[in-house]
Amino acid sequence: MSGSLRIDIPEGQDAIPYVWGDMVPGIGAAASNFSLAVYAHTTLGLREFEAARLRVAQINGCVFCLDWRTERDGEKVDEDFADAVTQWRTTDSFDDRTRLAAEYAERYALDHHNLDDAFWARMTAHYSQAEIVELSMSIGSWLAFGRLNHVLGLDTVCVLPKP
Repeated sequence: MSGSLRIDIPEGQDAIPYVWGDMVPGIGAAASNFSLAVYAHTTLGLREFEAARLRVAQINGCVFCLDWRTERDGEKVDEDFADAVTQWRTTDSFDDRTRLAAEYAERYALDHHNLDDAFWARMTAHYSQAEIVELSMSIGSWLAFGRLNHVLGLDTVCVLPKP
């Protein structure tokens, strides 16, 4: 359940900088930098990036992540994109790479023990090994930090961390 903070925030403090910075400075700064690096250094196309990110957000239930849309060069995915991500199996608005990104995000988060040879054959037909590693690290970041913020009730006061 979201909306209620599980961590006491001192009066006058912003929740995210306090929890991610003041409470655990050795870990929080590194986590923040990792989270930012996923956005700053991605080589993935916007649609596949957002398909994976939004699928993890849907699974995590992170309010901030569900509302956030990554912007690149003034471009964002359209308003109906999140609905298409929910229906990644059947939507006709995704190419193979975008559909695979949503599928991988879902399976990574919910069923990683069953990523079989048939799945990997499809992935390697559409993604380079470097792209698979990048997508895996990105999904890991979103899964960990979106879930952390949701579990601690920070997702309603979240902002993208600053370095």
